[in-house]
Formats: sequence, C-alpha cells, structure tokens
Amino acid sequence: MYQQAEGGPLKGMNPRVTMATFAIVGVALGYGTLQTERVAQGLAAMRAVLNPFLEWYYVLLVAFLLLFMVWLGMGRYKNVRLGGDFEQPEFTFFSWVAMLFAAGTGVGILFWAVAQPVLQFQSNPFISEGMGSDAARVAMRLTYFHWGLNGWAIFSFVALVLAYFSYRWNLPLTIRSALKPLFGKRTDGLLGDAVDVLAVFGTVFGIATTLGLGVQQMNAGLEDVFGLPASLPLQLVVTGAIMSVATLSVVSGVKRGVRLLSEANFWLSIAVVIFMLLFGPTQYLIAITIESAGDYIQNLLGMSFHTNATRDDGWQSEWTVFFWGWWLAWSPFVGMFIARVSRGRTFREFVMGVLLVPTVITVVWIGLFGGTALYHELFGGGGIIAAVEADVATALFVTIEAMDLGIVGSLVSVALVVLIGTYLITSANAGTLVINTILAGGDPEPPTAHRLLWGALLGLLTAVLLTAGGLETLQAAVIMAALPFSAVVMLMIAGLLKALHRERYAARTGERAEAPREPWVDLEDAGASPVPVSEDEVHKPH
Repeated sequence: MYQQAEGGPLKGMNPRVTMATFAIVGVALGYGTLQTERVAQGLAAMRAVLNPFLEWYYVLLVAFLLLFMVWLGMGRYKNVRLGGDFEQPEFTFFSWVAMLFAAGTGVGILFWAVAQPVLQFQSNPFISEGMGSDAARVAMRLTYFHWGLNGWAIFSFVALVLAYFSYRWNLPLTIRSALKPLFGKRTDGLLGDAVDVLAVFGTVFGIATTLGLGVQQMNAGLEDVFGLPASLPLQLVVTGAIMSVATLSVVSGVKRGVRLLSEANFWLSIAVVIFMLLFGPTQYLIAITIESAGDYIQNLLGMSFHTNATRDDGWQSEWTVFFWGWWLAWSPFVGMFIARVSRGRTFREFVMGVLLVPTVITVVWIGLFGGTALYHELFGGGGIIAAVEADVATALFVTIEAMDLGIVGSLVSVALVVLIGTYLITSANAGTLVINTILAGGDPEPPTAHRLLWGALLGLLTAVLLTAGGLETLQAAVIMAALPFSAVVMLMIAGLLKALHRERYAARTGERAEAPREPWVDLEDAGASPVPVSEDEVHKPH
C-alpha cells in the first residue's frame, strides 16, 4: 500500500508526495513574491507558445470525454454500480441533486454569467456583426457551451473513475487508483506519487484561479454596495478574510456548519434566481433562455469540435482553451466531491444526473442573468458593455444597477456579495480537504494541521497571482497547470476501459452475461479486492 509517515510533522501523509508538492508550490510562491512581473511575463509567454497546440488538443480531449461519458451511461456497462452489485444509493435522489448543485462552479458562474454573454455579444467567430438580436442568441449559446455538458463531462469522468475504483474495488480515493489496471503495484511507488503530485498541482492552481476570480468580483460588489474602491490591497484583504474563515471552520471540525453554509447557498441562490425572473424582463428572459438553449443543443457537436482553424483572432485561446483548462485543473477537486456522494449509483444514473442536472441549472442561471444584461443593451439604456470592458468583475453588479429597483436592488447586491463570500469559503474549505486527502493517500480525514497549512498556502498563492497581473495571469496559470494533468486523464481512460473488461455486459436478451476474459494485470494481484456483492451488503438510502 501507499507509504504514510507514522510520526513527525508528516504523520498520516505520504511523505514523498507531500514534500514534492510543498517544493513546487513553495517555489511558485517564492518566485512569484519576489518576481511578480517576471511571473506574469513568463506565464503569458508560455501560453502564447502553447496556444496553437492547445487550441486543438484540449478541444479533442474534451469532445472525446463527452462522447465517452454518454457511451458509459447508455452502452454495455450502463448497469455497472459504483459499489456492490446489490448496493443501493447512499443518498436519496433529492439529496444527491442538491449536493451536485453545490459542486464546483458556483463562484465561476457568478463571475461569468453576465460577463461572458456581454463580451461574446460584441464579437465572436459565429456572427458577422455583433450587437444585434442574433448576436445575443449566439452569445448565450457560447456561454452555455463553455459551462454546460462538455465541462461537466470532465468533472463526471474524474468522479466516476474515482468512485468506481474506490467503491467497487476498495482502492483508496486517489487519482493513482485508476492506473492500477495499467501498472499494477507500481502505482504504490514513485509512479503513483508522480500522478498524485500532478493532480494536486492542477487542483491548487485551479482553486487559486477560482478564488482570485471570486475575490475580484467580491471587491466589485463591495464598491457597489459600500463604496469601497476597487484596489489590489482590498482584494488581498478579502483573500485573507475568506481564507481565515475557511481555515477556522477546518480547525473547529464542525462539518455541520459547512453543511448549513452550503444549504444556505442553495436557498439564497434560488431566491436570487426568482428575483431576477420576477423583477427582470420576464417574458424576454423566458424566451431567450428557451431559444438559446435550443440553439445550443442544435450546434453542440459542431462547437465541441470547433478549433477556429480559419481565424487568427485569439478567440479560441481566450475562451475555449481557458475554460477547458479551468475545468481540467478543477476536476480532481470536484470529481472527488461528486464521487463521495455518488456511492451505489449505476453508471446510467450517475451520467444522467451529473451531466444533465448541473447543465440545466447552469442554463437557467445564465439565461436569467445574462439575458437581463443583454435586454438592457438591446432595449434599455445600455452601459453594461462599457462597464464590463472597464472591469469585467463588475458585470453582475452593473446589471443589478441597470434594473433600477432602488432599495430592492441594493438589497439584492448585498445578497450577491454574501453569496460570493459563502461560495468562496465553502470552495476553499472543501479544496483544502481534497488536496490533503490526495496527499494522505486517500484518507478522507487527513490531519488538521495540514489542512490549516494548505489553507494558508492557497491564500498566499491566490494573493501572488492577483498581484502578478489579475485576470490574465490567473487564466494563464490555470491553463498551464491543467496541461500535465490532461495526460493523467488519458491514462485514466485507458485504466477504466481495462478494468471494465471484468464487468458484465448490459443484461439484455441475446447478449452474453460476462465480458470475455483477457490477459492483463489482475486487480486482485495489484492489491485490490472486489467489494462484496451479496444482498446482505445493501446500503439503504438516507
């Protein structure tokens, strides 16, 4: 099994993975603190060199993952369970869906739900002229594309692989477990350590990027509500406050408090959505959401394989490459969260739930917020485009101001500031737990001291990236961090396919009951053992 220190400051952790990760993050922090301008320039230069490659590589990988997940949910392995053959889901469907809603993209959606439609409304490769009604529909479609099925295919793939090897083969809840069928016991050594380091590396920069975006937006909200000027010092103060609260919640060990905070996020989000629907241009919002969602479905395959090959305008790099890199870097964190709450689901239930439910929620959220902004540009007083071009983080609050609702609008802005803050806190808290779970070899309750330390390191790294250049530096950092992990994702695909040869085919008349046996590295020989499949092992949902 994996090496874990039995004493000292690294007790309960994999010392090799922990020290290697500390070294990488430490170098990034030290160099970023002392040479912030060089960090920004270096990241920009690397991004410029890699862009031509990433513009087709990320597109091909993410498109394949979407088709692959659909096949897993509808093909011969659709009845395979994330657990024993007779095991029932650990959570009821409602509880599961509620937790999926809280997973992953809360802060990002708040940041981009208005900003992206407004920016795409002006210009994109799929329209000849911007700023018209057709441009509004296409802008919404592109925003759905970057936040919809393709992105959730990345999250759902990583989550399904983690859950499958953990709950069906009793392997630790770490990325390296997916490589057991390929490399056997070698995954317990340096090879597995390298895989986990890459996963943590991508996760750290993915979390730091999301925190940075959220802090910038929260700064804009504080300026709108309380008149505090947008500035780097204030952003650093907000970063420190968010990470302090998140770290204190880790120290207290009060999981109930974190759960209550997540539930409060859910209900506050619902309240804000209802507000936008009732007080915004209701008829237009319903119409544009339905129309643009249909446009998204109709053009999904073409967009999934679009590489902007005939244009050299930077759009593909600025948008698709960034978002696919962000989803890839964020996937170990969100994947582990989803895996933890999905035990007992079949592949079909899992794929349908994780792909469709968050996408529908995303379409509604973006349709209402982005649609409101576009309505005011098309039929109202405008001004949102100019504000977004000046500072993209202000998009959400400028849209609320444009609704001209007086004290009601101010109260909603306050609610949005609170919502951003609570999403940041829960993301930082859960992120530190996931990082330490990987570093501890899959232990779901890693040492508190290390969670504290990584909370501080995430805060410092976020501050360094903000200081080094804000949004552009954040984007470049997450794209670079995702690249090495994308190679791990391809190995995970191969490992899952090899393991699935041991599973039954879908139980349908005329098909064989068992998959053909082939010579490969046996999971039992590699240190794993299948979970019990007797009906005595059934778990009841709660």
